[in-house]
Amino acid sequence: MMKGRIHSLQSLGTVDGPGVRCVVFMQGCPLRCICCHNPDTWDYSGGEETDLDELCRRILRFRPYFGKNGGVTVSGGEPLIQAKFVKELFCKLKSYGIHTALDTSGTILNDDVKALLDVTDLVLLDHKYPTEDEYFKNARAHLSDVEAFLFELNRLSIPTWLRRVIIPDITDSEASVRLLNETAKAYKCVEKIELLPFRNLCKEKYDTLGIPFPLADVNSPDKETMEKLNALLDEKYH
Repeated sequence: MMKGRIHSLQSLGTVDGPGVRCVVFMQGCPLRCICCHNPDTWDYSGGEETDLDELCRRILRFRPYFGKNGGVTVSGGEPLIQAKFVKELFCKLKSYGIHTALDTSGTILNDDVKALLDVTDLVLLDHKYPTEDEYFKNARAHLSDVEAFLFELNRLSIPTWLRRVIIPDITDSEASVRLLNETAKAYKCVEKIELLPFRNLCKEKYDTLGIPFPLADVNSPDKETMEKLNALLDEKYH
């Protein structure tokens, strides 16, 4: 029986895709995003080991709450690291008619990931920064990899939501959001853009782990800023 490593499971999530969802947070991440809320998912050997059957049993307990539009979202960490396991999980969930969503940075694209995408109903793609330099500086990742992943999503016609955390003085410029809007328009698969206000509530996790939090002194963007930036998006992406 295939096994995977998960960090945690959220029973009734409402901000990780459509409807009410069970959210599975996978363990392990190659990125080091300055705004990461889950530094405790970085360690590949952390979390708990589980097999598919046990994880499915845990998930199915919440199935009555999914309703018409809900389902299961697999997040992280970075779920693409464990693409084989997530693919088998999604196959089992789809046998029960459960909607599957993948929350990912989109920085990995190989045969295992492509097989996973074949059984994925929705992708929540974290399009973190507008330029290659900013990606590498703030996430140790490459925009070119994300663009290749988005190109594949478009080729496969997989419904996609682009997401970006709005960090004061880093990703809160009008030019940055306009560029994200233009990126969305270039790919027919993109259905929605979500601008998410940065929160520094995770500072305690960093303190516990003995890791400095780069944005410990950064406040959340105010309501007016978020409204102004959301107004820049095409109406169809709201």
